[in-house]
Amino acid sequence: MIGGDQQTANDAERIRAAGAPAVQINTGKGCHLDAHGIGHALERLPLPEHGLLFIENVGNLVCPADFDLGETCKVVVLSVTEGEDKPLKYPNMFAAAGLMLLNKTDLLPHLDFDVARCLDYARRVNPDIRILQLSARTGEGMDAWLDWLRQGQRSALARQVSRLEAELAAARARLTENAA
Repeated sequence: MIGGDQQTANDAERIRAAGAPAVQINTGKGCHLDAHGIGHALERLPLPEHGLLFIENVGNLVCPADFDLGETCKVVVLSVTEGEDKPLKYPNMFAAAGLMLLNKTDLLPHLDFDVARCLDYARRVNPDIRILQLSARTGEGMDAWLDWLRQGQRSALARQVSRLEAELAAARARLTENAA
């Protein structure tokens, strides 16, 4: 995991304490990570073959939407405590995301939060966005999140295999041309 915040290494320390490798990038006054910084962080991060890399961009819903970090998919996390109007207030992030995690659903009985309205707002901004509802505290919805991650991992591996097969076919064609 690569974590991005303006200050502190708290998130990376929590991830490492749970047993996963993590590198923290502090941006100072910057509002987002960039590909250059990610590249340097990757030099310090041992990644297993076919593993997953999570990049936690600086925690705002504005700047990170506009920067390509080489990620396969942007995931936006919206907590029910933030209000259902966030997709309309910060449309670029929700438009850029392939998945929205609606988190802290265990708190819904204690809040005035309209889930249906929130989902409608997200789909107004991005009709193709996939939405999963979950609670990190209770574990509700985590199986669906893990299934989504596994499917993404399988799809990425399939794309790698296809690319390698195409490169092999091109190399064989060049050899055949050179031999003729």
